[in-house]
Amino acid sequence: MAEKYATIGLGKFGYSVTKVLFDEGHDVIAMDLDKEKVQKARECSSQAIAGDATQKEILETFGLEEMDAVVVSMGGNPSAATLVTLYLNEMGVKRIIVKANDEDHGRILKRLGASDVVYPEQDIAVKVARNLSHPNMLEYFPMADDYMAAQIVPDEPFIGKSLATLQLRTKFNINVIGIKRELPGKSFFVPSSEYVIRSSDTLLVVGSEEDIGRLREVNKGDQ
Repeated sequence: MAEKYATIGLGKFGYSVTKVLFDEGHDVIAMDLDKEKVQKARECSSQAIAGDATQKEILETFGLEEMDAVVVSMGGNPSAATLVTLYLNEMGVKRIIVKANDEDHGRILKRLGASDVVYPEQDIAVKVARNLSHPNMLEYFPMADDYMAAQIVPDEPFIGKSLATLQLRTKFNINVIGIKRELPGKSFFVPSSEYVIRSSDTLLVVGSEEDIGRLREVNKGDQ
């Protein structure tokens, strides 16, 4: 079902969000003060508007309170992002997602009504560092508090053993919620406790960051 979104700020991040949402069939209103950026966004949005989002009377003309979410990406102007977040909250926007420059800015945004605060540069840096530091962890996805989902490539300590034998939930407080099998063919499924792990598998697991870290060390045979 198509949903309604608005993006305010059409830098690299804002433009990418706009394009992906539009390509997936949603209605997207895109807004920026820069007319060239607005012109570019017209090909990947339902409506692209050149305007100053820091003027509340302008924001109030677009029915943003009816949107499923509004994404604010004004990283080059944190004071503007802060003001826009305040206005959107006062207007009753259901969900406000804001790109922040740093954690201090993020805390301010949360106090002013941001539903979600994102740090694209920081998130990418952490992802690259984790992948370098832990090559057997293909990907990780932050969740609530310190919980995360991660894709882990099994090593010798796990290969050829069933999930029941490994007792990952009992020993590590880790839940295996899926297996991605590469051979034969590609498939994804939820395993039973009797499933025997293969070298061609990728495990999708959920747990705290600390517990997943312990699991990785055992998987590598370090303990």
